[in-house]
Parts: sequence; structure tokens; C-alpha cells
Amino acid sequence: MSMATRTDTQSPALHVADSHDLIRVHGARENNLKDVSIEIPKRRLTVFTGVSGSGKSSLVFDTIAAESQRMINETYSAFVQGFMPTQARPEVDVLDGLTTAIIVDQQRMGADPRSTVGTATDANAMLRILFSRLGKPHIGPPSAYAFNVPSVRASGAITVERGAKKAVKATFNRTGGMCTRCEGRGTVSDIDLTQLYDDSKSLAEGAFTIPGWKSDSFWTVRVYAESGLLDPNKPIREFTKKEMQDFLHREPTKVKVEGVNLTYEGLIPKIQKSFLSKDKEAMQPHIRAFVERAVTFTTCPECDGTRLSEGARSSKIERISVADACAMQISDLAEWVRGLTEPSVAPLLTALQHTLDSFVEIGLGYLSLERPAGTLSGGEAQRVKMIRHLGSSLTDVTYVFDEPTIGLHPHDIQRMNNLLLRLRDKGNTVLVVEHKPEAIAIADHVVDLGPGAGTGGGTVCFEGTLEGLRASGTVTGRHLDDRAAVKETVRKPTGTLEIRGATANNLRDVDVDIPLGVLTVVTGVAGSGKSSLVHGSIPAGEGVVSIDQGAIRGSRRSNPATYTGLLDPIRKAFAKANGVKPALFSANSEGACPTCNGVGVIYTDLAMMAGVASPCEECEGKRFQASVLEYHLAGRDISEVLAMSVTEAEEFFGAGEAHTPAAHRILERLADVGLGYLTLGQPLTTLSGGERQRLKLATHMAEKGGVYVLDEPTTGLHLADVEHLLGLLDRLVDSGKSVIVIEHHQAVMAHADWIVDLGPGAGHDGGRIVFEGTPADLVAARSTLTGEHLAAYVGT
Repeated sequence: MSMATRTDTQSPALHVADSHDLIRVHGARENNLKDVSIEIPKRRLTVFTGVSGSGKSSLVFDTIAAESQRMINETYSAFVQGFMPTQARPEVDVLDGLTTAIIVDQQRMGADPRSTVGTATDANAMLRILFSRLGKPHIGPPSAYAFNVPSVRASGAITVERGAKKAVKATFNRTGGMCTRCEGRGTVSDIDLTQLYDDSKSLAEGAFTIPGWKSDSFWTVRVYAESGLLDPNKPIREFTKKEMQDFLHREPTKVKVEGVNLTYEGLIPKIQKSFLSKDKEAMQPHIRAFVERAVTFTTCPECDGTRLSEGARSSKIERISVADACAMQISDLAEWVRGLTEPSVAPLLTALQHTLDSFVEIGLGYLSLERPAGTLSGGEAQRVKMIRHLGSSLTDVTYVFDEPTIGLHPHDIQRMNNLLLRLRDKGNTVLVVEHKPEAIAIADHVVDLGPGAGTGGGTVCFEGTLEGLRASGTVTGRHLDDRAAVKETVRKPTGTLEIRGATANNLRDVDVDIPLGVLTVVTGVAGSGKSSLVHGSIPAGEGVVSIDQGAIRGSRRSNPATYTGLLDPIRKAFAKANGVKPALFSANSEGACPTCNGVGVIYTDLAMMAGVASPCEECEGKRFQASVLEYHLAGRDISEVLAMSVTEAEEFFGAGEAHTPAAHRILERLADVGLGYLTLGQPLTTLSGGERQRLKLATHMAEKGGVYVLDEPTTGLHLADVEHLLGLLDRLVDSGKSVIVIEHHQAVMAHADWIVDLGPGAGHDGGRIVFEGTPADLVAARSTLTGEHLAAYVGT
């Protein structure tokens, strides 16, 4: 007994298993990281800061999280790994103390028309099971309520090979919930025939008005004119009913034109295959304009946009169908589910209730389950992905977040902070890449990367506490307490843009006058109707340049020079100086190195192991043929020009022998948005989110327009870069443009000439104008949530 007492009074020695409380990174060289070594405390909240492009994502996502996921994949058999995405080991010497990483990034959800908030979060799957058990009348299994599942019926003979072969008659039925008219899309496309041809002309007279359809083309125009099915000399409006049917809708038919076998197909299915099946964003501008003119999308008249068959809509629980449930605001749907008491489905109701309550808790209660996933903003998509982790019982997991406060009003940031702290307090390691001071303030540990961006970054400038960061003198430390002051004098508008009776989404018959010739900021809590008002009432078109949050598309062959159109004038300048073809100076065309096809590296596929990319020995990674590199412009070859930074290239093409005004203008715009450090040939796939946003802004600044509409341009921007952005917006307004910005950042609000505040809440609690006026008036009134937070920000 005394022995036991003596043992209890001794302080317990630290168990060896409890000593692994750090994630150690040594010699990280991924992307622009310069041999970074760092120790990150486990079961704490660590925030990574630094200017856009300083290497935060390279360290957190491409090194720590990527290696964790790769090592987990390696625990599976080689057979299973063959079906999984292969990942190369990051460029790092030592990674120690890793735990399972769960990545919650900003990648936009797929824009598939059948992907909705409900299908992306499993809420729809649970609803379908609920209705298949409790719905009256009962129409079938869960698939009968799924708009992605068509009904199938089949019957016939099947051969059973068991002993003696014998044919057996079999029937097969599957009841699906897909609307047969719109095939589960909710909308039907209608083609405006007047945009395809001029019916007063005959085919021989060139009736077609479709871009690229030339009169001598074998595959398009001549197959119609010389098919023998139509009279090429008769005006289209005089076609008989049968001729019109053949012209517009005929099934693919083999025909002979000048002895060549060709396939004749009705005009409408041909247009659908050649234009409508392609990604609109990837089309050339004139083709995209044609598609936007020729195709109109209308709500499906058969299912009224619900995507569901009549049977699925007829089955109800307490007078609510599955279509009604999906159309409800999620906060209302959660209340309805809470009111259902049926012991036979109690576990299902509990799980569904938890998922719906998580939506409300994370600030997305204003969404509906039928909302297309592709219409969610980057911030909304990231929070939707968070939902499945909120109730998780897992501990000692590493959660990795990429700017979770994007798209959040200052009022909503506190709620997000509480969620991050809750994940940490359960015993998890939380790593957050972030720029907002309110989010940096909750960090247990701060890692600041920099000092600059691109090649000027990639080193750890500071590690420690928030107070230590403030005193550190780094770029982030200096700007952490920056506060933009409210303007004393504001610009006078030169006119107004009238919006009357706006009812898109949750807007409630909104009337508002947006002043022109000034900087107008549209603000309000997430889901209050800002994007609905601006994008729904000010469509991009004549005189309006709209820059949304859509992702930049591009492979590793794409780079700032190709994306901005800069490579065209550069190629022409090289061609003119050397008397050769411009195509030689493209790594995607005639000038490409034949060994690596202009990629610069050779990929070796190693099946279930990560492939190896080694520099091409022929071109030494320069991507061009040796003969092309012999051509020079002002003493530089094309590979040397593509290796220049924007700042260097701006000087190079600005004067002297290489003076090229068209190239210089594009480079000036890139420098204006703060991308002077980017190299012209850097693959788009290596750019950070903030860099991509600004690259898009620089490209659109070239478009002719008097009104610029920007959707959260501070996304991914460091505090120091926000100041640069405000200067750019001022220059745009001072040059005679009208700038309308949807924004939550208080520095942009304080800098505005006019503020339109929507609210007071989100979803059906929003959709109204709660304030119009100057920032000074908003701060003085403090009548809205935005007013209160802006007043606290400017310190009045």
C-alpha cells in the first residue's frame, strides 16, 4: 500500500509516444521554396501568411499535405494503387511527424449541370431514402427519387451457361426519377434558327450565317447543298414540310458529294454536336458570342425546373415532395426535418438533421439543395466541403484550409474562426493559409513567408506568436494593423445606371440607382443578394466588362504570355526581325522541340507509382528546336525572352531594337496589377489563387468598356497588395471608367465613393437594399451589420 502511494506522488515521466508533437520539414524546395526548414506544433492552429505568390501553398499544400496523402496511398496494395491518382514525392529532404491530412481547398466544384449542393454533400441521398420509406404514394426505391437516374425497362432472352446452356426469358425494370424532357438538367435549350441561316436565301446563295461555315467547305455547306435531299436553289422559306424536316432534323445518312462518301445530318443535331457539346469558356470569342446569341436556355416546361419525373413529384411526406424539400432554403428544411418523428427511420433523420444543421452553422443556411454546384463561389464551395468534417469523431488529424474566410462578410468571419478553433480543440492540427487580420488573430503559431513573391519569396521570414509577428518588421507584420481611412471627399457621379424591379434569386423587387463615373462598392453578408443584383441586372455585353470569380483554365503548356495574348506580338516581332514564320516561335506549334513536343520535360509513366518528369536532353528544358534558338531579337532568343520577368520584359519591349508597343501595353497592365515578378513562361498550373485572379483582371482591362464589374478582387491578396489594388481602381475611375465592386474587405469599402448595402440577412432574410450612400454616412449611421463592422475597422 505504501509502495503504491509513493509511486503515485512521483511526477509521471513523459511517455515516448507523447514526444512526437511537431511536424518537421527540412529542405523543402517545391516550386519557389528555397530550402525551407520549419517545425510546426501539432494539435495547434497554425496560420501561414505572406504576400500572394510567396510560397504558402507550396509549403502547406504541395509539400506537407501532398506527402501525407501520398504516404497514405502507399499503404494500399499495388493493385489498388493502380486505380488511384498517383502523386510524386515533393521536393523535400525530410518530412517527419506527419498525420493524416484532410484538404479543404478553394477548388470550384464541377460545373456539371446535374451536380447540385444536395448531390455534393450526400443530403440528397438521405432525402431519397427518407422519401422511399415514408413517401405516399410509394413509387419505388431511392433511385425513383433521383434526377440522375433514368427509368429503364427491358425484356428478352438471356443465355444461362450452367451445365447445359439454355435460353431463359427475363425482364428488367428500374424506376428512376429523371425528367424525360430535360434529362435531369432542369432546363431545356432552344436554338434560335434565325441565327443559323437567312431563310430568304437559298443554300447556293450562302444562306448559312454560322461562323466558320464557308461556302466551299466539303464537311459543312456543300454536304447540304449537294446531298440530293434538298433543292440548293430554292430559298429556305419555300422548303416543303418534308424538306424542312430533312434540313433540320434528319438522322445521320450516308451521301455522295463529288464521289466522296460523307455523312449528312440535320442542322440542329449537327450544331448541338459541333458547338453545344463543347466548353463555352474554351471557345474563341466570336464562336462564344455566336453560341450565346443562338442558344437560349429555358426552364423545362414538363418538370418546372425540378429535374424530377411526375411520379417522384407526386410522392409526399406531410404535403411536401422531394422537389419541394430540395427547393426550400436549407434553414427551413432543417426545421421541417426536425418536425418529423418516425421511429422506423430515426437514425436516418438524425444524420440528415446533423448535415442540415451543419449548413446553418457554417453560414450556408441560405442555400437550397437544388442550387447547381457550379454556381457556388470559391468561398461557398470550400465551406460546403467543410460540412462533412464538422461532426467527425476523428482526432489527431491535420486539417488544411486555403483562405476559409474568402467570400465572408466580417460578421461571418467570427463564426468561421469558432469552427476552426473547435476542430483544433478536438485534438487536431489545423493549418490555415490566410490573409485576413481577423483570422490571423486566432493563431497559436504564425509562419510568415516572403519577403516577396515568386523568385523574391520562398523563405521563412518569421515564426512565432501574433505579437512577435507585429514586432518582426516583416511585410505582414508592418501591414497587420493597417486601416484605410474613410474618404473625406468623394467623387461626383457623371450619371446613373438604373436597376428596376430586380427579382433574380432572393432579390425582392429591388430598385436602385448605381452612380456612374465613381467607385461603387456593393456589400452585405454572404447570401444577401449582391451577385444576384450586380450580375443579374448588369449583364456583360456592350460597354460592360464583367470579371467574376470563375477559375482560369489552362494546362502546364499555358503561361502568362499565352493567356494574355502577349505571345502573339512577341512572335511577330521575332518573325519580322528574322524574316521567318511567326509559328516557329511557339512551343505549341512548328518551333516545338520534337523530342518533348514543346513541354520541356519527358514523362515516364511508372504505373501505380508516381511518374517521373526529367528535363528534355534535346532542348535542355527550353521547349524549342535548336534552329529556332539561333534567331534573335535585340540579342535575345525566344527562350530567354520567356524566362524574363514581367518587369524585365516591360523594359526590354519598351524601347530600343525590341520596341513592340502591342507587347508593352500588355506588360504594363500585368505590372499594374502587381505581377511584375512573374516570368512570362511560368506554367499557369504553378500560379497561386491570388495571382490567377490578378492575371484575369489584367487581361480584361484590355477590353473596351465604360463599366467594370469586379467580383471580390481582393481574393487571395495580401494586406500590402490591397493597397496596390485600390490604386489601380482609382486609376481606372480617374480615366473615366465606372467601377462596380462586390466586396467584403473593409479597406475597399472605406475607399469607395458610394456604397450599396444589401441585407439585412441571407437568403429569404436578405434581398433588400438596407443602405445607400457614402462610406462616411454608413459609419455615422451604424444602422446595418456592415456599418457596425466598418465603424469598428476605421476606429470611430
